[in-house]
Amino acid sequence: MHVLILGGTTEARRLAELLHARGSDRVTSSLAGRVAAPRLPPGEVRVGGFGGTEGMAEWLRAHRVDAVIDATHPFAGTISFHAALATAAVHVPLLALRRPGWAPVPGDDWHGTDSLAGAAELVRGLGRRVFLTTGRMGLAAFAHLDDRWFLVRSVDPPEPPYPARLETLLDRGPFTLDGERELLRRYAIDVLVTKDSGGAATAPKLTAAREAGVPVVVVRRPPVPEGVRETPSPEGAAAWLDTLRPHPYDPYRRGPEDEPA
Repeated sequence: MHVLILGGTTEARRLAELLHARGSDRVTSSLAGRVAAPRLPPGEVRVGGFGGTEGMAEWLRAHRVDAVIDATHPFAGTISFHAALATAAVHVPLLALRRPGWAPVPGDDWHGTDSLAGAAELVRGLGRRVFLTTGRMGLAAFAHLDDRWFLVRSVDPPEPPYPARLETLLDRGPFTLDGERELLRRYAIDVLVTKDSGGAATAPKLTAAREAGVPVVVVRRPPVPEGVRETPSPEGAAAWLDTLRPHPYDPYRRGPEDEPA
């Protein structure tokens, strides 16, 4: 089968590695191209957008794709909805690979919101020195908070608009608990802002915040498009692909025509 992985996440790379090792499928990973030096998975790789729903549907037809696995970031909502519409249009099976979200534990001081704009409003009442870990693309939502200081951590440098009082920390996970503890202490952070991305690579900041008594603003993830099946692991995605393969011929296997009327 020709499998298209909409990637850019750790889970997408793991799935590509798993399928590449099995060697039974042609695998193409699609990356958005928003990171300057992405970690490339094995197999074929394409970079850039598809040109909306119609462009993706045409690409699926032209490249004879048999299955699509949406393993994009949980907050990459636009591409997920385009994938749902495009695969439905060309009758190609679609699966969403989504790592489980985080859940608070005793001692956490979490404040939930559905948007970055909501997160900015919550920050006003929670702290003045903000550790902002929502990525470099949504900083405009915080640009008007001139009376707050921000530490922004991202893989690539952010582009304006962003807060006036800003320090950038260029880094890529996974992060350690000791490192996150030291970061909160060194910068005197009194509020953390994050998206509910899930996964272990960036989770230590939550533990460090709990230990330090630092409140956390958590942006809830958007839902998977209605009707799209989900799995939490690359292994689950590989197993789903196996269900799409034709069954070997079995002369004793009953077909619909053998069922009693």
